[in-house]
Amino acid sequence: MPPAMEIRDAQPADWAEIWAFFSSIVAAGETYAYDPHIAEPDGRRLWMVAPPSRTSVAMRDGRVVGSASMYPNRPGPGSHVASASFMVDPQHAGRGIGRALGEDMLDWARRSGFRAVQFNAVVETNERAVELWRSLGFAVIGTVPEAFTHPARGYVGLHVMHRFL
Repeated sequence: MPPAMEIRDAQPADWAEIWAFFSSIVAAGETYAYDPHIAEPDGRRLWMVAPPSRTSVAMRDGRVVGSASMYPNRPGPGSHVASASFMVDPQHAGRGIGRALGEDMLDWARRSGFRAVQFNAVVETNERAVELWRSLGFAVIGTVPEAFTHPARGYVGLHVMHRFL
């Protein structure tokens, strides 16, 4: 039986543990359209969003094993649709952490009054993420062809995924 997991709001002190896997995932260049050479302060500003947006962490055995950053997809007239980004420490992949973070984000979006959630840039070759989001009720509503340069597969598409709440 896997150890119990807790999802909670991220605290400033969590950033060091988030950065450890955030920086390696971004540097790999396979799943996020972030600068692979992002500096730590820029990563912190990007990920550790301020209320009413939210950053959460998944905790196991007192360690941060995953994180999510959630926020309105657009300002003003588009602010009724949420968006989010997720990262799981690769050493803990395949253990339900991404699903738990996704379910927590959907609960947050409902409680916060959003009407839908839209992901703007799910790399089409990130099959585990695409499968997870589909299992949580998201649909691919379009794919921007060759919008992402994958280090091994070259130009691949970015899915726009959406679901109503």
